[in-house]
Amino acid sequence: MKKYGALDRFRLIAALLVVSVHTSPLAGVSPIADFVLTRAVARLAVPFFMTVTGFFVLPELLYGDGKNCGRLAASLKKTGLIYLISVILYLPLGLYAGHYNGITPLKALKMLIFDGAFYHLWYLPAVMLGLSLIWLLSRFMRPGAIFAAAIFLYIVGLGGDSYYGLITLTPLGGIYGAIFAFSSYTRIFMAPLFLMMGAAAAKMKTVKKPLPLFVDLFAAMTAEALVLRSLDVQRHDSMYIFLPPCLWFLFQLLLGMDVKPLPCLRSASMVIYIVHPAAIVAVRLAAELTGLETLLVENALVHYLAVCALSGIAAVIWLLAEKRPDPPGRSRIELDAGALAHNVEALRERLPDGCLLMPVVKADAYGHGAVPISKELNRLGIRAFAVATVEEGARLRRGGIRGDILILGYTPPRQIGLVRRYRLIQTVTDLDYARELNALGRKVRVHLAVDTGMNRLGERADSENIFEMFGLKHLKIEGVFTHLCADDRPETKFADFTAGQTERFARLCDELEKRKIKVKKHILNSYGLFRYPEIGGDYARVGIALYGVLSDGPTTAELAADLKPVLTFRADIAQVKTVLPGENVGYGLGFTAERVMEVAVVAAGYADGVPRALSGRGEVLIKGRRAPMVGLICMDQFMVDVTGMDVRAGDSAVIIGSDGEERITACELADKCGTVANEIFSRLGSRPERRIVRGGKNWEKGFCDTDRA
Repeated sequence: MKKYGALDRFRLIAALLVVSVHTSPLAGVSPIADFVLTRAVARLAVPFFMTVTGFFVLPELLYGDGKNCGRLAASLKKTGLIYLISVILYLPLGLYAGHYNGITPLKALKMLIFDGAFYHLWYLPAVMLGLSLIWLLSRFMRPGAIFAAAIFLYIVGLGGDSYYGLITLTPLGGIYGAIFAFSSYTRIFMAPLFLMMGAAAAKMKTVKKPLPLFVDLFAAMTAEALVLRSLDVQRHDSMYIFLPPCLWFLFQLLLGMDVKPLPCLRSASMVIYIVHPAAIVAVRLAAELTGLETLLVENALVHYLAVCALSGIAAVIWLLAEKRPDPPGRSRIELDAGALAHNVEALRERLPDGCLLMPVVKADAYGHGAVPISKELNRLGIRAFAVATVEEGARLRRGGIRGDILILGYTPPRQIGLVRRYRLIQTVTDLDYARELNALGRKVRVHLAVDTGMNRLGERADSENIFEMFGLKHLKIEGVFTHLCADDRPETKFADFTAGQTERFARLCDELEKRKIKVKKHILNSYGLFRYPEIGGDYARVGIALYGVLSDGPTTAELAADLKPVLTFRADIAQVKTVLPGENVGYGLGFTAERVMEVAVVAAGYADGVPRALSGRGEVLIKGRRAPMVGLICMDQFMVDVTGMDVRAGDSAVIIGSDGEERITACELADKCGTVANEIFSRLGSRPERRIVRGGKNWEKGFCDTDRA
C-alpha cells in the first residue's frame, strides 16, 4: 500500500510558507533573503495545494473507464462549503478594514468568483474554477489536450503576473486590460495546470532520484525571480516559467517517501491557511493593547512566529473539536486496514497481465461492512466493484464510493431508474430481460451474463440471442462474464468441468472478436485466480479471498496461506456469576453444571451473527485463552465457562479473530456449524458496528477510522 505521509507533512510546511508571504519574516534581516523566502520558496505552496487536489480528485475523471466524477463533485462541494464559511468568517473584518467600500454588484461578483472575498481566499474559487474547467474539457478532449490547454492558460497568466512589464512592451499588452476587467490578477490561470500535474503524477510512475533535478530547477526559478525583480517588471510575482517543473520534481520527491500518513495535518494546514490573516490582526491588536508593538509587530520574525503560533492554536482547537468516533458498542467488528492492503497486493501479484481486481462486496462485503471496506479499497486504487442488488450499489454510492459498480443479480425493470441515478452497471440475464430494459427508452450500462454450465443466470454461451442483444440501441453493453462453479475443487471431475466452462466462454469471446465487438470479459473468481490464473480476462471478481480466507480451513491453508484475515468480531462480557453443581444454564435446561463454575455472559447472540449451531461446541478467546460456550446461544447473549480465568464484566471476548497467540477463524466456526466461511461472514448481524482499525491496534485503544458501515 502506497503511503502519502510526505504530502501530509508538506501541506503543513506549505501553509506556514503562505503565512510568510503575508508577514515577511526576514524583512528585518535582509530584503533579498525575505524576497527569496516569500517570492520564491513560498511560491511553491499554493501550486502544491493545487497539485495535491489534482492528484486525489482528477484521475477517476480523466483516466477511469467510466469517466466518473464522484470524487470531483465531492471536492467541489467541500471546497465550496469551506469558501462559504470563510467568506462569512471574514465579512466583519472586511467591513472593518473598508475592504468592501464602494462595492457594486458587479465588483462583488468579481470578488467572489475570481479575486476571493478576502485577499488570501482567491485560492478556493480558483480551485473550483480549475476543476470545473477540466471537467468541461474532459467531455470532448483527451487528457493530453487538456494538459496542453492548461499550459496555454499558464503562459497567459505569466504575461499578467511576473512578466507583465515585458508584455506591456508588446502588442499583446492590450489583451490584459480585458482580463483585469474581470479578475484583478492572472494567478487564477495557474490552477488548471497544477491540477493536471497532480492527475498526471497519479497516473505516471514516480521519477527516480528527483532531488538533484528539484534543486537545479529551484535554483533556476530563484534566479528567474531575482532577475525579474531587478528589471522591476512584475505586476504580482506568483508565477514563473520554472515554477511548474520545479513543483513537479518536488512532488515526485515527496511521492517517493514512504512515510506514515498523518490525516490530522490535512485539516491543520487548511485551518492555518484560512485563519492566518485573522491571526495577523489579533497579534497586532494584542501588541497595541499590551504596548509590545516593538517586539510583536516591528520585529518581523517574532511577528511571523506569533502569527504561526496563534494559527496553530486555532488548528489544534479545530482538531480537538472535530467529531470523534463514538465509543465502541457492546459488540463490534474491527477491520484491519493493513491486512486488507496486504491481501490486495497479494492478489494483484497473482493477476494475469491486463487483468484488474473487481472486488465482490455483496452481502455487506461478506458481513465485513461494504462501505468501510470499499472506501479502503478506493484508497488502495480499486476502481471496480461488484454487488448483488441495486440497493447494495446505491448504498456504496451514498457512502462516497468511486468507480464502476456492477450489479451481478437481477434488478426489476421498475428499479432501473436507480441504476441510472447511482451510475451503476446492470447485469442482463437473457434476451427477454434485455428487451424489457431496452423498451424503457433510456441508456443503461450493462454487462451480459453468460451461462457456461452452472445453469444459473445468463444466456447459454452458444446462443445467438447474445449477439441480438448487441443490436438493442438503449443498452450500452460494456462487458460479458460467466461464473465458474467447480473451480474450488482440484479433483479431475471438477477440473474437467471448469475446463469445459472456460472453453465455452473462450469460444464466445473469439466470436465477439470476429464480429469486431469489443467489451470487457471476466470469468475468474477467488478460487479461479488461485487455481487457474492463466484463464485471464479483464477483471478477477475476488470475493472471499479479499478478506483473508477461503471457504474452508484446508483450502485456505493450501491456497491462501499468504493472505491475512481482515475481520475481528468481539463483544463485551456483561456479567460473571457463580453457578453451583446441579444448576442449569440457558434455555431448555441445555447445560447442567457438574461442579462449581464461573460463567461469563457475553453480550452478543445469534442476532449479532453468532451461529446458534455453535451452542455447546463453540469457544471464544478471553485474555488469550479459550473459553467454551455452555448452554444454548440466545438472540442477544451467550454464556461461556471462565472458571479459573480471572474474568470481569467489561472484559472482551473474541468470537472471530486473534487474542495473544490464539486465533479462532471463520473457517473453524464454519466447520463446527457444518457450513462455509462465506455463510458465517455474511450472516454477521447489523448490530455490531464495523470500523477500520490501523497499525495493528484494536478499537478500544483508539486506533480506528471513522469509516463505518
